[in-house]
Amino acid sequence: MSTLTAGRDAQALHRAATLGYFGWLEHTRAAGGCTRPIRLTGTLAAVEPGTGRVLAERHTDELPDRTLYKACGNRRAAQCPDCAWVYAGDAFQVVRCGLTGGKTIPTTVAAHPVVFATFTAPSFGPVHHRHIPRHTCAPRRRCDCRPAPCRARSTAGTCPHGRPAACFTRHDADDPQLGRPLCLDCYDHDHQAVWNHFSGELWRRTKQAIERHLTAVCRRRGIPHVQVVTDSGRLRRVPPVRVSHGKVAEMQRRGAVHFHVLLRLDRVDPHDRHALVPPPAGITADDLDAAVHAATRQITVTTPPHPDRPQGWPIAWGEQIDVRRIGTSDGDVTDAKVAAYLAKYATKSTEVTGHCSTRLTPDTVDAYADPEGDHLARLIDACWRLGRPTHHHVTRTAGKTKDRQGDLDTTPNVYAGLRRWAHMLGYGGHFLTKARRYSVTFGLLRDTRAAYRRTEHTDTAGTAGTADSDDTAGTVTVGTLAFVGSGWLTDGDALLANTAAAQRRERQRVGREELAHEAWSGVAA
Repeated sequence: MSTLTAGRDAQALHRAATLGYFGWLEHTRAAGGCTRPIRLTGTLAAVEPGTGRVLAERHTDELPDRTLYKACGNRRAAQCPDCAWVYAGDAFQVVRCGLTGGKTIPTTVAAHPVVFATFTAPSFGPVHHRHIPRHTCAPRRRCDCRPAPCRARSTAGTCPHGRPAACFTRHDADDPQLGRPLCLDCYDHDHQAVWNHFSGELWRRTKQAIERHLTAVCRRRGIPHVQVVTDSGRLRRVPPVRVSHGKVAEMQRRGAVHFHVLLRLDRVDPHDRHALVPPPAGITADDLDAAVHAATRQITVTTPPHPDRPQGWPIAWGEQIDVRRIGTSDGDVTDAKVAAYLAKYATKSTEVTGHCSTRLTPDTVDAYADPEGDHLARLIDACWRLGRPTHHHVTRTAGKTKDRQGDLDTTPNVYAGLRRWAHMLGYGGHFLTKARRYSVTFGLLRDTRAAYRRTEHTDTAGTAGTADSDDTAGTVTVGTLAFVGSGWLTDGDALLANTAAAQRRERQRVGREELAHEAWSGVAA
C-alpha cells in the first residue's frame, strides 16, 4: 500500500469514527460524488414569501466543517464525472421533451414534423480516417466490421513537401493516427481555427435561411402571414411557421466541430404567439428537409480582414450534410435514441482529440502551442497567433473617426476570442443550445430537483440547515454566502462522500429496474 493510499484511509477512518459522522454525510449529500465541490460560508435564512419576515436564521459555523458544500456543476465528464452524469440526465430531458412533450411542454409536439440534421465542417486538408463501406454487424456498439483502406490512391504520389499523399492502412477505432493530417505543412490550421470560431455565426445565418425558405414556400402555397401582438402591445405580421431547434456541438478527431441539430416545425398562433401548435397542413417534413439542404448550399460567411489574411476566410459547411426523419416508436432513428445520443455528446469537449486543458494564459500557452509541433499544437498556436491584439492609429477628421494601421491605440477585434478559447481549439460556443420555445430549460429542471431535495426528508435539516421544525414549511431560503475554497478538505472525505453517492446511484438504478419489472409483469398478467 502506498503512502498516499494509507494516508487517505487513515483520514477516512478518522472521519467515520467521529460522533457526528452520519450528520456530516447527510450534510455533504448535495455535493456527494463531485470531484471538486464548492465550499461556501455565510448565513442562511428562512423567509416568509408573502411578508418577507425572517422566520429562522442559521450561520454555516453551526454546520459540519463550518461550511456549506455545493457541487461544482461542471458538464465535462473528464473534469467531474458525477456532475457530468447529472448534466447528461438534464440534457436528455431537455432534448426529449422537445420531441415528445412533458414537463410543461404539451404532448402535441410529438405530432410536429421533426428532422435530425448533421452539419459538418469542410476539408482543411487530407487526414487519416476510418470508413466502413457496409456494416454487417447487428449491434453497432460492438462493431467488428472490417474498415476500408484509409486513402487508397494508386496515382496520388507525394505532396509538395515530399510526403505520401496516400494511406493504405485499415485503421482501428482507437488508432491515434485518426484525425491527424497526412502532411502537417499542407494542412490549413489557420482556416480551421477561424472556422471553429465563426461556426456559431454560420449556424445562426443558416437557421435564418431555413426560415426564409419555409416562408417562401408558405407564400407560394397561399398560406398567409399572421398578425400577433408583441410585448409592447403592437400588431406585427410574422411568417405562419417557425423552426425550433435543439443543437449539440461535437468535436471531431481532427479538431473541427460539427453540429447535430433537431429542427421542429411549429405554427405561429395569432392569439398566443408562445403556444406550441402543429404547422399548417400544407407544410411537411419534406419541406423542412429541402429547406435545410437549400440553406447549407446558400449560406457562406466571409470573415473580416486580418493582418495575416487581408481578404478574410470563407466560412461554409462541408459537403456531408445528413438529414434524417425522427420517429417516436420503432425505427433506426427514434426520439429516445436521438436524445441519448445528444446528451452523451453534451458532456464531452476536446477529449476525443487528445487535448484536455483549462483556459490558457501567456504563462501556460507555450506548453501546448508550437508552430512546428503536432496537429493539436499547431491548432492552438494558430488560435493564439491569430487572436493577438491588432493596433490601429485613430485620427479625427470633421467629427468622424478614421482608422489606419499604427501603434498608438489598441482596439478589440472579432478575432480576439481565439485566444480566450484556444484551449477549445477556437470554438467558444456552448456545446448544447436550443431555441427558446423548443423545450424546457435547465434552470427549471434544477429548480425542480432542488425543491424535491428540500422536501425529500422533512425531518432532517439537510444542507439548508435553516430549521428542523414545520414552522419553516413553505418558506424561501435566502443565503448570504461567500466563496472560501473548492475541493474536499481531505482525500478521506472525498472517498467517503463519493462512495456514498455511488451507492445511492446504484440503489436508484436498481429501484428503477424493479419498478419497470413490476410494471411489465402487471401488463403480462
